[in-house]
Amino acid sequence: QVQLVESGGGLVQAGGSLRLSCSASGRTFSTYAMGWFRQAPGKEREFVAAVTRTAAWIFYGDSVKGRFTISRDNAKNTVYLQMNSLKSEDTAVYSCAISISGGDLKTGPAYAYWGQGTQVTVSS
Repeated sequence: QVQLVESGGGLVQAGGSLRLSCSASGRTFSTYAMGWFRQAPGKEREFVAAVTRTAAWIFYGDSVKGRFTISRDNAKNTVYLQMNSLKSEDTAVYSCAISISGGDLKTGPAYAYWGQGTQVTVSS
């Protein structure tokens, strides 16, 4: 079993920045890829970013490329999402997830465990 806890969400003005954190427990964190997804009201879940276990590979969704940065600290069992130049359309619940069995890290089925999510609201 894995527990994932997100933090760092909140209300920010357009153009501002936030850094989300996701702390993991219950498994050897450094062994697994991690991802961030988001879901806005009335919309499907959207891939945001993913990082492989050693950060050798990093992937971003098209809508966040150049603005968001994913990173991980295996010593702290934590993955981060630095979000800059935020737009109103970035408003959503952001969830982190851990990939146990691998697969396409840009899709939800690759992930076995999910956090509860943290709300990010960007005011225009």
